[in-house]
Amino acid sequence: MDELLKIMARLRDPERGCPWDVEQTFATIAPYTIEEAYEVAQAIDAGDMEELKGELGDLLFQVVFHARMAEEAGHFDFEEVVKSVAEKMIRRHPHVWGEAQVDSAAAQTAAWEDHKAAERAADPKSDQASLLDDVPLALPALLRAEKLQKRAARGGFDWPEVGPVVTKIKEEIAELSEALAERSGSDKVAEELGDLLFAVVNLARHIDVAPEEALRRSNQKFGRRFRHIEAALAASGRKMGEMSLDQLEALWQEAKKQDPS
Repeated sequence: MDELLKIMARLRDPERGCPWDVEQTFATIAPYTIEEAYEVAQAIDAGDMEELKGELGDLLFQVVFHARMAEEAGHFDFEEVVKSVAEKMIRRHPHVWGEAQVDSAAAQTAAWEDHKAAERAADPKSDQASLLDDVPLALPALLRAEKLQKRAARGGFDWPEVGPVVTKIKEEIAELSEALAERSGSDKVAEELGDLLFAVVNLARHIDVAPEEALRRSNQKFGRRFRHIEAALAASGRKMGEMSLDQLEALWQEAKKQDPS
């Protein structure tokens, strides 16, 4: 760790460092931080431990980069980052470092949110007027929708069972269909489509499915099946643009049989 911190300091040295690293800011590095987190998730999905090792290193380097820039600006350093998260983990696990009792992972999830809420309420710098105020704007839309809904549910704004959620999805589909039929314009259609997606995320939350993960898996499945169609066409010397929709659908059904998961 000391060696990595020294490397980062050297890269940021105005005279002996790397010009690219020297000119970076929190804002310019943030997209890379997000990208590295997704690459960690991709390595986990692939089950590639060697790749995961490398991607975790890249993600750690992002933390070091931000901490170095903060140190240069006089805000905090890497040691303070580590101390802060260590204190937080101990504080939020009183059942491990204290006398509290937690019987399940679900109970710990609820307790974790309770600790976060108490910390927000006790923070003298906090002027939040809403339960939703600290849900990050930069989150991917599906993930942010899920977090907004969970936060609202903690305040009691939620359906107690899944039935009304499914009904709401049907209502949103009807409203989207109506907007399309009336040629309401792209803004109205986009609004209705967004409402439908938000309702689907709510269903995912109620049935304990992570919508971001579910969609990522569907993306991967689509990619596999589409490549099967491409391979079949290449083997027969045909091109996709020459095929009818019915022919492509037949190939798609064949791909589904080959890849039913």
